[in-house]
Amino acid sequence: MMAVEARTPRLIDRLPPARGRYSENASLARMTWFRVGGPAEVMFRPADADDLSQFLAEKPDDVPVTVIGVGSNLLVRDGGIPGVVVRLGRGFAGIEATGVEVRAGAGALDIKVATLAMGEGIAGLEFLRGIPGTIGGALRMNAGAYGSEIKDVILSARALDPEGAVHDMGADGLGFGYRRCAMPEDWIFVSALLRGRPGDGDEIARRMEDIQEQRQTTQPVRTSTGGSTFANPPGMEAWRLIEEAGCRGLSRGGAVVSDKHCNFLVNTGGATAADLEGLGDEIRRRVLESSGVNLEWEIRRIGVPAPSPATGEDGS
Repeated sequence: MMAVEARTPRLIDRLPPARGRYSENASLARMTWFRVGGPAEVMFRPADADDLSQFLAEKPDDVPVTVIGVGSNLLVRDGGIPGVVVRLGRGFAGIEATGVEVRAGAGALDIKVATLAMGEGIAGLEFLRGIPGTIGGALRMNAGAYGSEIKDVILSARALDPEGAVHDMGADGLGFGYRRCAMPEDWIFVSALLRGRPGDGDEIARRMEDIQEQRQTTQPVRTSTGGSTFANPPGMEAWRLIEEAGCRGLSRGGAVVSDKHCNFLVNTGGATAADLEGLGDEIRRRVLESSGVNLEWEIRRIGVPAPSPATGEDGS
């Protein structure tokens, strides 16, 4: 009798029941601002924080989990992301104000938090108008713009650990530094409590308009880009180092260094993630050679390279 070959179970069949939605081989390119990258093996959109907590508690231990927001400062490699990609959606997008405090879900857009604060006469959160992302991403990287950072307005944050347990942390426990926080990478932020100050709605609106005008004037906001590519070294500006290294307009495949702001990489329409990452690494090499400064990526790069056509192996 012929032996029956054992079939490896599909990942989606090994995952626990959930109120949210699972989908296999889910496109990530359409979810990221660069418009590149391979698929998620499984995408999970939890219904809310309780649903996510239960998923983490019950999923198999060997299944990796990656969290994404709106993909504004994210580069997904061409081979995609193995395991489960958690996308925080509507159940994490709530925003409410009490006095000068604003509670926001990790999936809430920064611009919507700033807009609600403006409507409530809460000043101090206008800078969020200039950060294209979500509150969860802003917490993870201590996002900042126009003279302010999340660490300046945070009161507390709630996160889930890899087993789904809930942790509430005050500002001092988050360990914020320049474009980073000290929370473990495998903890998932689900909400934050921010504090502003009393302000005049018209004045807040004017400040937000100024921020928007500055962004449109100085950044390639209407292109497929991922925001600032490299963090500013202490006492220096990354864009200036890049320009001095002769990298303005440098290209690789369909990726190019923006003429408008050379700390931005742009997908001109035919770029791959490998083009963008390779161009970034070339910039780092040239800046190191010209100035001795080792630029650090600000854009989060995740996933695996595409298989090599010749060998079928990762092209790394």
